[in-house]
Amino acid sequence: MAPESTSPKGASAGSGPGPSYGNMSDQHWSRTRGERNREALEYYLERSRAPGVAEGGAERNFYCMHCDGVIPFEHRGHACPHCKAELDEHVKRYFNWVEINEPPESDMKALLPFLIGAIALLAVCGIAFLAWTAWGS
Repeated sequence: MAPESTSPKGASAGSGPGPSYGNMSDQHWSRTRGERNREALEYYLERSRAPGVAEGGAERNFYCMHCDGVIPFEHRGHACPHCKAELDEHVKRYFNWVEINEPPESDMKALLPFLIGAIALLAVCGIAFLAWTAWGS
């Protein structure tokens, strides 16, 4: 049995170094996934054209939420260096997740009516208990 070809489709034996696929058949997942994930591949190809991507970067770079441009982790400005969109200092978008460092300041404001209601209820119950014990004596 002859070994499978190790050069990619369309490459001739003497055309120079190309990607090495080892002893994989044409049905191997790494060769067939391109057609099954066309939408994802198009998305990543489009993202590779974003500002700053060609220059590369470090592992902790983050991305602009508006233009997908690469922003160095040490960037201290209030705007994207590429599209000048305002950056939220508490939110950083990395390659495949978004990191939110602090909860929104408005969370306590939303809970304030419940807190006031609970305190008022406790006060009324306390007064009722004191009245009941004083009247019963």
